[in-house]
Amino acid sequence: MKKYIVLTVLFILPIVAYLFFATASHNSLFLPTISEHHLDIPSDFKALKHEQVRLENKITILGFPGSNIEEVKANLFNLNQKVYNKYSGFKDFQMVMVMPEGTQPEVVKIQTELARITKELQNWHFVFASPSSIETYFKSFHFQNSLDVNLGTPFVYIIDKKIALRGRKGQKIKGKVEYRECYNSESAAELHNEMSDDVKILLREYRLAFKKNNNNRKDAFRDNITNKLEENKAN
Repeated sequence: MKKYIVLTVLFILPIVAYLFFATASHNSLFLPTISEHHLDIPSDFKALKHEQVRLENKITILGFPGSNIEEVKANLFNLNQKVYNKYSGFKDFQMVMVMPEGTQPEVVKIQTELARITKELQNWHFVFASPSSIETYFKSFHFQNSLDVNLGTPFVYIIDKKIALRGRKGQKIKGKVEYRECYNSESAAELHNEMSDDVKILLREYRLAFKKNNNNRKDAFRDNITNKLEENKAN
């Protein structure tokens, strides 16, 4: 019986994965790189629970909500419902919000509220730093928008495993040139229809790369065995 269950799972999972990734509204296999060679989270940025938060080797939604928590509270819930809940099952996916020092008590309240509607928050990270450190780090990305007086912006960004900024760049299906480096967290529709779709494209990109690497390793292993067999025959 166990044998049949295993075989069924092995057969069904690839189909489910294909259907999941095939639902992206645009058929690009890769999400364009907008800019690259960015800095990881600075060492003086401290996480709420003192965990180590890094961008490298993670697919990250990076945000700078600012110090007015009540004003951006709805934005964080939009991100949670429209993006995080869809992809929290992927171990390499995370949300990282850069917050000004002193907002820790408000963030704890936000996390408590999020925990009521989301089972697992281990990939929801908040890191805290001084105003000058946040400004310096934000400017290092050379984003087109800027921070407001509260050190915040409603826009969030997709950062890949090599700390490159991803987004949309080039021709759309309707012939219009599109450029997008950020997504407005104030708009649940934009997060649902565009950002969620682009995260899915990026996850599919890494999945295809992983599959290709696995196939290459299998080919290399097979060639190695074949060579050794041929050597033994020759001897």
